[in-house]
Amino acid sequence: MRKRRAWVGAIVLLLALAVVFRKIGVPRIDRSPVAPQPTAAAPAGTRMRVEVLNASTVRGLARRATIHLRDEGFDVVQSGTTNERRDSTLILDRTNHPAWAARAARAMGGARVESRPDTLRDVDLTVLIGARWRPPAEPFYP
Repeated sequence: MRKRRAWVGAIVLLLALAVVFRKIGVPRIDRSPVAPQPTAAAPAGTRMRVEVLNASTVRGLARRATIHLRDEGFDVVQSGTTNERRDSTLILDRTNHPAWAARAARAMGGARVESRPDTLRDVDLTVLIGARWRPPAEPFYP
């Protein structure tokens, strides 16, 4: 008789838990097709030569932007500092490739793009890092 009560109690408990979980709801996996998001990374097989210049008084921004853009697949061929001071980041299209400049702008978090062709420079894009640009967090390696 005790075993039967234990079994009935266990079944009642399981049914009660099932009702509770049903009321709470279980997250369902949405299997509907997802529209592809526009990528900020450089397209495979394309070499975009990029120059990164720190246009702020914040030290190290050109280095951090270089690392970030290289992680995104851009070929940063030179980096440094400029005397021009900016608050916001600006992408300069040097070789009339607006799609490339738009990708770099997305990679930099929505920077403004201007077309300033310059055949004397050996780069496709110049990125002027403004003081308000915040680099992505670096991984922590203890």
